[in-house]
Amino acid sequence: MNFERYIASRISNPTGKSFSGLIVKIAIAAIALSMMVMILTTNIITGFKNEISDKVFNFWGHIHIADGLSGDSFELIPIHKDKELVDSLLRISSVSYARPASFDSGDEIRSIEQSNGGITHVEAFTVVPGIVMDKTQFEGLLLKGLDKNYNVDRIQDFVKAGSFVDFSGEKGSRDMMISQYTARRMKFKVGQKVNVSFILDEVPTKRQFTITGIYNTGLEEYDRRFALVDMRVLQDLLGWASDQVSGLEVFVEDLDDLPLINDFIYFELLPPATYSETVRTKFSEIFEWLELQNVNERVIIFLMILVALINMITALMIFVLERTRMIGVLKALGATNWSVRKIFLYNAGGIIVKGVLIGNAIAIILCLIQKYTGLFKLNETDYYLSQVPIEFNLWSMFLINAGTVLVVLIFMLIPSLIITQITPVKTIQFK
Repeated sequence: MNFERYIASRISNPTGKSFSGLIVKIAIAAIALSMMVMILTTNIITGFKNEISDKVFNFWGHIHIADGLSGDSFELIPIHKDKELVDSLLRISSVSYARPASFDSGDEIRSIEQSNGGITHVEAFTVVPGIVMDKTQFEGLLLKGLDKNYNVDRIQDFVKAGSFVDFSGEKGSRDMMISQYTARRMKFKVGQKVNVSFILDEVPTKRQFTITGIYNTGLEEYDRRFALVDMRVLQDLLGWASDQVSGLEVFVEDLDDLPLINDFIYFELLPPATYSETVRTKFSEIFEWLELQNVNERVIIFLMILVALINMITALMIFVLERTRMIGVLKALGATNWSVRKIFLYNAGGIIVKGVLIGNAIAIILCLIQKYTGLFKLNETDYYLSQVPIEFNLWSMFLINAGTVLVVLIFMLIPSLIITQITPVKTIQFK
């Protein structure tokens, strides 16, 4: 048996009366607490970012194609829903493309990039501003018109009452789905008829709709602004042809491909005066806010590793000082400084592994409880979610575990240097 490991195993469980025994237990608890907090943090932040991103993508798609002059203002400038363009988009199963380095770079290009996937779905939409009214109050809304190609499954989880807009009729239906925010503010109910006023070319026009459903994404900034209707009603209102729409929503297989596929669409497929941009760019404020969560995650992980380090360094120093006489005896018998240091490093490693395993176990149990019960709630108005989200990020969990063990063990070399200063003559009689 390895000499250092054998000695470490014999002294690894100090008696309850030993002061170092208490310190070891505190060190294990500190490691476990740090690991628990770090794993909970990374799984919660991963869940938080992905759930909010999914809500935005489900409502708006991944890439928008619209007239270059419409921008973010939802101006009433139509583009043609060209069948050739839609078919060419749907034929994209992957992209191999040398993206332009910048708009001012001339012939300079980046290396060829390969996408992980392609385009899965393309949907048309039309957005028209209107004012919904009842006898005593009114609310400004953007009516988002959809057609029969809309993938209703994406919004089913958001439906709180009633049903989605019915596209089955030959003519456009007057169904309307409003947000829970609007329903509460205006005191609307499913089945109620409402009047919506539009100002087109400075001429007021009214249309009556029937509320067939109420949705809630939790993103109040968007919920308070949008109602969903049949696109054909809006096209008829605007005098547009059936192939004229405000824009196209493109859905991709892999979100990592967004910049590459968007550039390929814009530079290679779109006609002049038509523009494409990713939803991350179009609604940049919410995605920039989500990216800030990465900073919070890094700060928490740094602080937790620091706590673990301080506790382990303290524990090892106390452990060494309490075993000073043993160290002197081992040196007198011929043990080298490195050999004695290895004994205490093995001991520290045992403490770290115990703390890591306990911390992982507690964190995973808490994550599973939250994931399947939703025990811990959130204020949806402030956080866009009604409960604490959990998504297991296995790669991050592995890096946290491996990184914590490696960093703490490396830093354990510093306090173990005390052993090199201990001489047998002075310490054999030490009590």
